Amino acid sequence: MSLIVMKFGGSSVGSTERMQRVATRILERQREGHQIAVVVSAMGDTTDDLIDQSKALNPNPPAREMDMLLTTGEQISIALLAMTIHQLGGKAASYTGWQAGFRTDDKHGKARITEILPERILGALAQDQVAVVAGFQAMSEDGAITTLGRGGSDTTAVALAAAIEADVCEIYTDVDGIYSTDPRVVPNARKLNAISYDEMLELAHLGAAVLHPRAVEYAKHHGVQLVVRSSFTQNEGTQVKEEAEMEQGVVVRGIAFEKNVARISIKGVEDVPGVLANVFGALASGGIDVDIIVQSGISNGKADFSFTVNADDCEAALGVIEGLRKEVPYVETSTESGLVKVSIVGAGMVSNPGVAAQMFEAIYKQGVSVKMVSTSEIKVSCVIEAEPLQEVVRALHTAFGLDTSEEAFVGGPKERR
Repeated sequence: MSLIVMKFGGSSVGSTERMQRVATRILERQREGHQIAVVVSAMGDTTDDLIDQSKALNPNPPAREMDMLLTTGEQISIALLAMTIHQLGGKAASYTGWQAGFRTDDKHGKARITEILPERILGALAQDQVAVVAGFQAMSEDGAITTLGRGGSDTTAVALAAAIEADVCEIYTDVDGIYSTDPRVVPNARKLNAISYDEMLELAHLGAAVLHPRAVEYAKHHGVQLVVRSSFTQNEGTQVKEEAEMEQGVVVRGIAFEKNVARISIKGVEDVPGVLANVFGALASGGIDVDIIVQSGISNGKADFSFTVNADDCEAALGVIEGLRKEVPYVETSTESGLVKVSIVGAGMVSNPGVAAQMFEAIYKQGVSVKMVSTSEIKVSCVIEAEPLQEVVRALHTAFGLDTSEEAFVGGPKERR
């Protein structure tokens, strides 16, 4: 007998029919002799609908009240799923995030887990019940309801698996594993049998939407074995673990891309110590995530540098920079939107020179200019114009030998949270 955490996203429980299918699958695993804890997201478009309703009443609602509102979606899911399990002859009990023992800091909308007290969950499992836990939500030390931000349900599932020492955490989604790239863009993308935490973490950070980076980080830190599987088939999934065996000749494991990128350039900055610290410290204090940073050559004691942000943060970033003008004088700023970041990832890159050159060549053959580049031991990222993204991804996929003769399985609408 093993202890399994199963996580189902919004599209997996998006209708009564799908809810029944998920409940059936859960009971099948339990009847195999396993103890089962389940984490679920809000049904279908529930979260989007709640956000739309809130904005219709208040375009800038308090973060505390948004957390209070959005957590209702998961509470509906857990109650309905527990009811369905009972109807099918099983035993289940539903728990909100705070009932399940999740405690966080007080940062509404993007809270961080500080501790988990899983006694109720362990008690339910000891009574042969399926413990159904609401993802994405928790409670702060002062008793306020909080949410974990993007990818919150994945993080809930992995954190719960770590807290109850589960043998495996299975993430059920709309594809039957981790693919070499988004199969909606490249239909003959390759499904991976296994991938390392580090490779998955890079892909997740770089835009792959199957797993959220926070969940992968948590899994790596606590040694939680992850398996990504389809909600719609019985196919074997992809294991995410400490080390993944390298396929012969495979240097690049996957290709990720991130849309909605903007580039900000600051020109004519005094080349003195502390300038970059002042600028990027202020951006960090403003809650603005900065990605690629490039400083150009120095002329007459002046330097230019550019960096990328999410396009939604562009105006806020410009405001922060304008506020620094007396402290950090500069000549002008400029912006460029309509950009994307495309990246190749693979642990084999570290021992194979020429990978970046091969990437640049494939992009060049599509008639596309590379605007910015960022590298690490296991990834190369290029910022390019958004319009040719699909053609570039397909060209890279072919150039690095990742195409297969079979089309990938995509079972439903894209998962949420």
